[in-house]
Amino acid sequence: MPLKAVALNATLKTSDAKDPSSTDRMIGLIDKALSEYDVVTEVLRLADFNIKPGVTSDEGAGDDWPDIRAKLLGADILLLATPIWLGQPSSLCKRALERMDAFLEETDDQGRMVSYGRVAAVAVVGNEDGAHHVSAELYQALNDVGFTIPANAVAYWVGEAMGSTNFVDLGKVPKVVTKAVDMLARNTAHLAGLLKEKQYPGEGS
Repeated sequence: MPLKAVALNATLKTSDAKDPSSTDRMIGLIDKALSEYDVVTEVLRLADFNIKPGVTSDEGAGDDWPDIRAKLLGADILLLATPIWLGQPSSLCKRALERMDAFLEETDDQGRMVSYGRVAAVAVVGNEDGAHHVSAELYQALNDVGFTIPANAVAYWVGEAMGSTNFVDLGKVPKVVTKAVDMLARNTAHLAGLLKEKQYPGEGS
């Protein structure tokens, strides 16, 4: 059976925005690379949903997070992709992480978080430095809420400081980005396959 991935695109642009999304372009590269390892990816653009503020799995009427949560827990891989704004992950990226905080209290009968056994990778795009800072923030948060981080599970591109060229504007993807994407896909698919076959031990094992 193919592995399933969910990519959360934390761009601030909705799907009907006139300007293309650099984050979406990076996700497309990773999706294509993952498909080489029999991984099927569903992309969710967070700006298209009403994700209420909070730290529970359901914040009441009109909250779209419960459906997104179900897709996350039904997948083997989470790809969290964000632009850099003010040197930070986007506000939508942070909101998704805040909602995943609920996983800390949601455990199975062996004390394992509901997110256990799932692998997470990160994608970052921006026009100024900050990719390492952003990926470090996301790595820590994703690990805290039960996801497993593979080796080299980040692909990023940052342009010249104060520049006007976005990743989506590039005529050709730099080789260093392609190499990072391929490594992310290879390692993420490999680890997800291992964890699907053998889950983490629970309490008392």
